[in-house]
Amino acid sequence: MHFALTDEQQMIAETARRLAADRLAPLAETLDRGEGREDFLANLKLLAENGFMGLNLSADYGGSEAGTIAFALTVEALARACASTAVTTSVTNMVGEVIEAVGTPEQKETYLPKLTDGTYSAGAFCLTEAGAGSDPASMKTRAHMDGNEWVLNGAKLYISSAEYAGVFVVWAVTDPDAKPGKGISCFLVEAGTPGLVIGKAEKKMGQTGSATNEVLFEDCRIPASALMGRENDGFRVAVGELAGGRIGIASLALGVARSAMEAAKLYVKERKQFDRAIADMQGIQWIIADRETELEAARLLILRAAWLKEQGQPFAEAASMAKLFATEAAQKATYSALQLHGGAGFIKDYPLERYARDARITTIYEGTSEIQRLIIAREVMKAV
Repeated sequence: MHFALTDEQQMIAETARRLAADRLAPLAETLDRGEGREDFLANLKLLAENGFMGLNLSADYGGSEAGTIAFALTVEALARACASTAVTTSVTNMVGEVIEAVGTPEQKETYLPKLTDGTYSAGAFCLTEAGAGSDPASMKTRAHMDGNEWVLNGAKLYISSAEYAGVFVVWAVTDPDAKPGKGISCFLVEAGTPGLVIGKAEKKMGQTGSATNEVLFEDCRIPASALMGRENDGFRVAVGELAGGRIGIASLALGVARSAMEAAKLYVKERKQFDRAIADMQGIQWIIADRETELEAARLLILRAAWLKEQGQPFAEAASMAKLFATEAAQKATYSALQLHGGAGFIKDYPLERYARDARITTIYEGTSEIQRLIIAREVMKAV
């Protein structure tokens, strides 16, 4: 097997690391306090200008055509510095990919360049509802035709980037009498459309720099041309895009965990107890060895899923395996790194507690660990 990255992939990863170190890392603590929104948006614009908001999109729409492996490497690099920026980048790329995959030529020409050049700070993916999280087929948001317009009514929950997104990809039930998942359609809604209401910002445990809001649709009228893909075929589209998004979240979790372990390794080499560095103690070494092995395994699972997607091969099972393993490994890595810091890890002067908080959500959004296990079990049992 060939594990080496191409020259282009190495260049993209290095550019992402440099931008992350120069622009994202100095802002991360400020964002964690709920401040620095203007600088955050400026960084998103900079990332777009450097090709990071359309990594897997066609150059015809301003995309980089760099592929899914480059996307995974980028999200990991950004997350090492700032998980809030990384998740915004990941979701915006996912929004761009779904538009390119099922949008009309007019939809692609209208929206994709605005995502890739930073005209839109971000894109938003509106699927989750209060009663439809792990079971999105149970959504209650409705859309019906009135003349030449669709009318949307309902509420979406926990929507990333809602406050500054330029376009929203929205799923709604268009055939209430269909079986669950069979009567759902996908729509594009521009920010500022009457009836599109951005609700309160959620107060979160981590990734506080990334806005997360309820999004309400109150007799929100959009043109018939806002339908994306075939009517009543939206659930299939959502499931496919979630699989790709899981590669991004796995990469994000890996990036946060890598930073936590780097901080821990430096600390244990400096911290002395019993007249020697605690890094020389076997118990400490074994903790580090286990966490580093798990993170390397996570990296390989992520790259395998990204490679399969890039080759146009089935990748849903691999993406779920990567997300499950990488996000669970990130929990252990961030908490182990915090533990290795002792009392210092609990103090905000060190970034360990932020890493632990930022990593925690990764086992939940884009499909919980429990849902990933269901997907994996379903897929592997098909071959029996």
